[in-house]
Amino acid sequence: MLNWYDTITKQNYFSNKDKTLIQQDGLAMGAPTSGIIALLFLQNSEDAHLIHLSNKHKIVTYFQYVDDTLIIYNSNHTDIDNIQNDFNTLHPNMKFTAETETNNKGNFLDVTIHRTPTNWKISIHRKPSFTDTIIPYSSNHPAQHKYAAVRFLYNRLNTYHLHKEEYNEEVNTIRGIMLNSGFPIHTHTRHPPLGMPPPPPTPRQKNWHPHTKMGILYIHRQRDHIYH
Repeated sequence: MLNWYDTITKQNYFSNKDKTLIQQDGLAMGAPTSGIIALLFLQNSEDAHLIHLSNKHKIVTYFQYVDDTLIIYNSNHTDIDNIQNDFNTLHPNMKFTAETETNNKGNFLDVTIHRTPTNWKISIHRKPSFTDTIIPYSSNHPAQHKYAAVRFLYNRLNTYHLHKEEYNEEVNTIRGIMLNSGFPIHTHTRHPPLGMPPPPPTPRQKNWHPHTKMGILYIHRQRDHIYH
């Protein structure tokens, strides 16, 4: 395994302006193995430090996906700035930025998490750069290609546990995307992906502490902000 690692990282060269250069630090962009090695590195850092940091800062819950991390904490006992400072000392090549919830909601991956007095609920999050454009229905593409995005949107809709209001809002968004791309809605409604809405999740009978907060840490680059 170490020989395999040494071979891959030493063959980290590229050409620019008729010159062959060797990258001294980091992994080759676009190489199939770069994602695997980066994930192993992050998991190793997490295994080595997470328990200590969680106990030190009294972190309630921790979620991590690739370079995005969601932290739930009690603001009476935890300072997100102190968490960020400690995370930034884990390795000189890792730089974390942090965002906190605004108006009791925060974005993580493709969902917006809403904090209510009794539970959490989610809705679908789209970045400000989102455009409601998919392969037009009139394009000369195979039907399975044109409907791929539609299947994804409906599969996500019926997989995520959305409450009724958020579910209906997403249905309208998907239909708007389809209409803007020329899809006949009556044709799609005969396909299974539309389905029936799942029953709204039963709110847990639990009163969340008013100081329970969400914090999101990002590695390497600043992501979309939750604007204050």
